[in-house]
Amino acid sequence: MTDPGPPPGPPHDGLPTPAYRYDLDEVRRSHQRLMRALPAPSTLYYSLKANPHPAIVTALRQAGCGAEVSSPGELRTAIDCGVPPAQVIYTAPGKQDSAVAAAITAGAGLISVDSPLALDQVDAVASALGRTARCLLRVNDTSPAPGQAMTMTGEASQFGADVEWIGAEPRWFGSRPAAEVVGLHLFMGSNVADEDALVAQFAQAIGTAWRLAEAGVVNLEVLDLGGGFGAPFARRGELPAFPALAARLGCLLDERFPDWRAGRPAVAFESGRYLTATCGTLLCRVLDVKRSHGRPVVVLESGINHLGGMSGMRRLPPILPDLGGGTAAGEPMRDVIVSGPLCTPLDTWTRVATLAARPGQVLCVPNVGAYGLTASPLAFLGHPAPVEVVIDGGEVSHVSRLTVTREVIR
Repeated sequence: MTDPGPPPGPPHDGLPTPAYRYDLDEVRRSHQRLMRALPAPSTLYYSLKANPHPAIVTALRQAGCGAEVSSPGELRTAIDCGVPPAQVIYTAPGKQDSAVAAAITAGAGLISVDSPLALDQVDAVASALGRTARCLLRVNDTSPAPGQAMTMTGEASQFGADVEWIGAEPRWFGSRPAAEVVGLHLFMGSNVADEDALVAQFAQAIGTAWRLAEAGVVNLEVLDLGGGFGAPFARRGELPAFPALAARLGCLLDERFPDWRAGRPAVAFESGRYLTATCGTLLCRVLDVKRSHGRPVVVLESGINHLGGMSGMRRLPPILPDLGGGTAAGEPMRDVIVSGPLCTPLDTWTRVATLAARPGQVLCVPNVGAYGLTASPLAFLGHPAPVEVVIDGGEVSHVSRLTVTREVIR
């Protein structure tokens, strides 16, 4: 880990730290970049799990994104941010009846189901409400595609129904009176930065969808191919380029579904990190600089409670962040232990940093707009959340702080 220099963009003077700074202009650029890489026509859903900040959701809705949500809270955020309910897809391998009811009542356009029981659940809830729900059957393919940072299919999983199970007992996966199966949902992997690997996983998904459609298992109106578009996390770097992806995927779809350009089936993709990763920077101050057993130790006001907590749950790679803004603090120290303020030895970002730092100095971590604040154990030890600062057109447009509250039930 080396010092990447001072933080880019608008100054942080006058703003409290720690702070997450989100640049909406960068969100819009990322959206344009991804849309150019996707075959047309296709629909893009923003996965709110990456960053549910309302300003980001609103900016992507204004750019034309639908919303992929997987909780009642994300559903409320999407609707409150103006996403048309018909452009919402509700996913998750397990849903409470109340969550299904909220999605149906809100008018969510699609509900992804992972089993016959989940399909029965949607049917029962929709019937009780006097509604009909449109469902996508999520498929767990036979084997994973190569080149994935995190496998989402091809192994025992809570996600989707095994393709062999669907093929062997198709009667269990058909439409119900109030739950119409209108398509397939295939999500092969996550955080893939290589175009060839993306093409391989989408080719496998398209082939599986074609076989299920040809076998008459599903009337394929909608084909959601998921996403998996990679992005840098807490490190310097640019979004990966996929210069030939649109043309290559178009050819694959032409081969299997000759009428897809006319919307038969309608093709959809999902993305979270690619749309938001590079918009975010975490600013945090140095609280202490000392030596321990001959090693330099830098203690920051942010730790795993603000960034990278999910790396311990294998959701993200182990965090090894770039820290900028330290060049004015003297000669860089080597083999620096960088920790946060939490009262646990687990609160360490790295033990091998090369860094110049002094108490009170503001350092920055780049490319943390995805899986940053809301993907970390914010409630652990009760430290205040960082403020979240939204930059639009080079100016601060919004400053807020996420709070964790306790609701009294009895």
